[in-house]
Amino acid sequence: MIYADNAATTKLSDTALEAMLPCFQEYYGNPSSVYAAGQNAKRLLENARRQIAACLGAEAREIIFTSGGSESDNQALRTAAAIGAASGKKHIISTAFEHHAILRTLDTLAQEGFRITLLDVPENGIISAEQIEAAIRPDTALVSVMYANNEIGTIQPIAEIGAVCRKRGVLFHTDAVQAAGHLPIDVRMQQIDLLSLSAHKFHGPKGTGILYAKKGLRPARLICGGGQERGVRAGTENLPAIVGMAAALTESANKISDDTAILTRRRDRLIAGLRQIPDSVLNGDQERRLPSNVNFSFDGIEGETLLILLSAAGICASSGSACASGSTEPSHVLRAIGRSTPLAHGSLRLTIGTDITDNEIEYIIRTVTETVAKLRKTSRRLV
Repeated sequence: MIYADNAATTKLSDTALEAMLPCFQEYYGNPSSVYAAGQNAKRLLENARRQIAACLGAEAREIIFTSGGSESDNQALRTAAAIGAASGKKHIISTAFEHHAILRTLDTLAQEGFRITLLDVPENGIISAEQIEAAIRPDTALVSVMYANNEIGTIQPIAEIGAVCRKRGVLFHTDAVQAAGHLPIDVRMQQIDLLSLSAHKFHGPKGTGILYAKKGLRPARLICGGGQERGVRAGTENLPAIVGMAAALTESANKISDDTAILTRRRDRLIAGLRQIPDSVLNGDQERRLPSNVNFSFDGIEGETLLILLSAAGICASSGSACASGSTEPSHVLRAIGRSTPLAHGSLRLTIGTDITDNEIEYIIRTVTETVAKLRKTSRRLV
């Protein structure tokens, strides 16, 4: 099996697993308890918080543990909305190709009286700081732009957007779920106020993530109950997952340069090979994209059928976000960058890991090429 769907989820690293194991039977105390077993667990919890903060250029007290990217996105938007509303600012700027965790939260906020501006996305999939600045109004409370797109992998100019927002006195949130562990992050230098990430995108466990909230911002509570996470996220912390997340993020952050060099070479070979397929279109900018991401549309085929045949050939891939799996609608990301409905339906996303070999890259190119030709031939015969 060749696994090429790392944007959907990644394999748990040995480092993360090793860090997690003692938390199941040795350090199983509740971190909120005052006795020794609880305090031992709390030490591990706070050490994980410090590790994660160090990877992001943040302070430990600015890190809130959550269940993952979707919860963190919801809490970030709710936090900024509440702060804005308190001062009469109820306008939020985002983009048309954000993750559904952002877009659907914005839909809910719109029903509550907030005014939402979704910026158009250029064909290359990169939003400019100038677009952001032009959209900011006196009543703008928040700008939310993802660091790297989850489908087409394009990397946004986060530092430039952060600088515009800071200059204009507007809170800036970035969904860094696809970026964390794969791209450098420094919340101070990039002037980020709120940031979301999810552990299972960088070889950590599923079901845990973080919200970074700049000092001075008190996150809005989505879950009420006990006083965990300084009273802003109730519920006993998932210590094994949190410790695994910290280990995975630290390991990934330390290897970014080496991994980028490996992945970029293989990604570019994959792009070059798939470009030879007639009537194929690379989605998103070729250079300013995640080193692991390749997204193509092929005219005249159905992406879902292509995925089934690739799976039969031992290749795990996707046609877009795993969160939208089963939807009959074309990718909103591809539609946002101007792809036609037929092209959007004929998409293939390949997100590779450092364990993929050159021979496997060549196998993917050969198999996709043959499968697309076969599907087109069948389609012509049926017409």
